Amino acid sequence: MGNRFLLVALSFLLCWNAEAQSSTAKVDRKSFYAALSNGDTNNLNDQIKKIERLSFMEKNAFIGVLNIRKAEYAKGLKTKLDLFKSGCTKLEDEIAKDKSNAEYRFLRLIMQENAPVILNYNDNIDEDAKIIKASYSKLPQETKAAILDYCKKSKALKVQDFN
Repeated sequence: MGNRFLLVALSFLLCWNAEAQSSTAKVDRKSFYAALSNGDTNNLNDQIKKIERLSFMEKNAFIGVLNIRKAEYAKGLKTKLDLFKSGCTKLEDEIAKDKSNAEYRFLRLIMQENAPVILNYNDNIDEDAKIIKASYSKLPQETKAAILDYCKKSKALKVQDFN
């Protein structure tokens, strides 16, 4: 009986530990940046669902950016504006908590460079570009690749900034 209990308890702990590790896993940045780039609503929604199940520091910043991007494809002006505002709030809250986080700054730069002028969401482009350039070497490899890819479209970032 003692061995059986020990075996059941050990199995439970192993399963619990595996679940705990998967819930604190990092975001799949390659998939995240692909979804952000192509803008397909289904991909954006899939990324939001995946990220919502995870537990990591950047969660709100990533979900915020996906919602901002989703706003572009939403139906109805109120829905578009609500998604945009809620996404901006999440992203800005995370930047306020960690002002030196270059990945947050990159995410905001993308959104600000592409936001419609009427939304007046473009005040931090130069500041964000400086932080991205200064911290580039410390970023995850997938983020570096996304930055280099985004340089093709960006006015604030150029490939030669990172050579």
